[in-house]
Amino acid sequence: MPVVTVKRDVLFKHIGQTFTEEAFDELCFEFGIELDEVTTEEEMKAKERGEKEKEKSKDKKDPEVIYKIDIPANRYDLLCGEGLGQALKIFLRKDTFHVVKSSKPSLKITVNHSQVEGIREHIVSAVLRNIQFTPDSYKSFIDLQDKLHQNICRKRTLVAIGTHDLDTLSPPFTYEALPPSEIQFTPLNQTTKMTAPQLFDFYRKDTHLSPYLEIIEHLPRYPVIFDSKRTVLSLPPIINGDHSKITLNTKNVLIECTATDLTKASIVLNMIVNAFSRYCTTPHVVEEVEIERNGKIEVYPKLGSRQVSVKRDYINRVVGLPLEKASIIDSLKRMCLVIDDEENQKQDDNTIIVTVPPNRPDIFHPCDIVEDVAIAIGFNNIPQSIPTTVTVGKQQPLNKLTDLLRLEIAQSGFIEVLNFGLCGINESYKFLNRLSDNLAVVLDNPATKEFEIARTSLIPGLFKTMHYNRSLALPLSLFEISDVVLKADNEVGAVNRRKLAALYCNTVSSFERIHGLLNRLMQLLEVKLTAPGSPDGYYLVQSEDGLLFPHCRADVYYQGKKIGVMGTVHPAVLKNFELTNPCDLLELDIQVFL
Repeated sequence: MPVVTVKRDVLFKHIGQTFTEEAFDELCFEFGIELDEVTTEEEMKAKERGEKEKEKSKDKKDPEVIYKIDIPANRYDLLCGEGLGQALKIFLRKDTFHVVKSSKPSLKITVNHSQVEGIREHIVSAVLRNIQFTPDSYKSFIDLQDKLHQNICRKRTLVAIGTHDLDTLSPPFTYEALPPSEIQFTPLNQTTKMTAPQLFDFYRKDTHLSPYLEIIEHLPRYPVIFDSKRTVLSLPPIINGDHSKITLNTKNVLIECTATDLTKASIVLNMIVNAFSRYCTTPHVVEEVEIERNGKIEVYPKLGSRQVSVKRDYINRVVGLPLEKASIIDSLKRMCLVIDDEENQKQDDNTIIVTVPPNRPDIFHPCDIVEDVAIAIGFNNIPQSIPTTVTVGKQQPLNKLTDLLRLEIAQSGFIEVLNFGLCGINESYKFLNRLSDNLAVVLDNPATKEFEIARTSLIPGLFKTMHYNRSLALPLSLFEISDVVLKADNEVGAVNRRKLAALYCNTVSSFERIHGLLNRLMQLLEVKLTAPGSPDGYYLVQSEDGLLFPHCRADVYYQGKKIGVMGTVHPAVLKNFELTNPCDLLELDIQVFL
């Protein structure tokens, strides 16, 4: 879950009330969030510098207390102190939700559709007029952008946020995509003009910006935003221009979000203006911006609300309490949802009309409304009840079989390991001398090269474990029983399969150890060795798997179907994992034995 770091006194000011640490921890629990850590700014810096610096910080008087609070991943409106403070204040019935309104647009951004199409074709924008920043609110403004970038923006791949001092620019603006050599400007906090290729070389080793370079580096044209004087506002999703950087003294802020996903961009824009329009001279009012594309004009931000109808008996059935309509309405108001009392008076006693504001994109279905009611009522206030169904709980057959096999293999001298469910494409195929089977579920936005796909085999994990423990005394016997993920023609597009894999490493090849393990497992499963082609029992057929050494490899068949492989590992595979001693392995699909 995302962690929001906020100064305690600033947060209490937003809430309008002070708390003891225990009382605030209890409030967080009631609201469905968690006070993860209580620290100070000095301690946070000391952790980065080392323990000696931490000891020195003890001499300072009254260090400012910092709260680190875990926030649900779908509650983007709580990712800053302003949004969190407002939500808690409303939860305590000390305030009502302020709906952000918009004023007529005075600015326009013209999109060169033919250039940005297929590059980063969407842009939305808004203006915060006459805003008054303090050091704390300014820091929170920057921190919220970082939090959104890492969360809903998927590390800027879906959305990139740019904020600018409008008074330094000359409207109207244009959104274009140009060849890299034609883009030249001074990047944020720099003093020298650079072309886009020079900028990429300059930030190649920058730990903060270098991960974002690959998002557009391969493209023939880079997205760029200009004002009427051809001053560069930003090179999304990499960096803003230094010319329009915002400061504590900025009065008018232009917010632009470029995106590959228009819906996500609109949500991100709404989150920012809902949190920080309170600091404008006219609170909770944001100025719209016209976006012109191919002669058509759209106005952003889209601050419209939507209505959801939910039945009282449905809420009571799910929550498990006989709640009155008035109690439900009060609970929903405490959760920052808007209830029109006049509209609901016109409805029957079983119908509640809920208006979902633009800062609550997590509300999709009436069940989301029910969740908010349960949080406001308090989960601890919901009585426990015995299920009405008469059933007997017992272990799933697959898990029971897994536990029994796990015990027997361990008694055979093998050590169990537990590896990640994700792995790299190369280590799953290229390193194993195997061609892709197109059964792997590929991650759309992997964090690293080691987590690109859901594993289809347990073997890469065993090899990596052996690699990291190759300095230990031999022999090494490892095994794992866990799930792999395969593509499937079902509603989710994938299915889990329980597999067993074992790897034996010694100074000489010991194929008999792996073969003996297979025979022992089949003996335990009461499966007999039969002749090849038999519809009953198990048998071995010479394999063509490039993972294994020729003439020392076999496919394992059960009831006429291939369920696994075993054999001596090919030297080329050992080299790929930097192993210098022979290894023998076995992998089986154990789900077929149920």
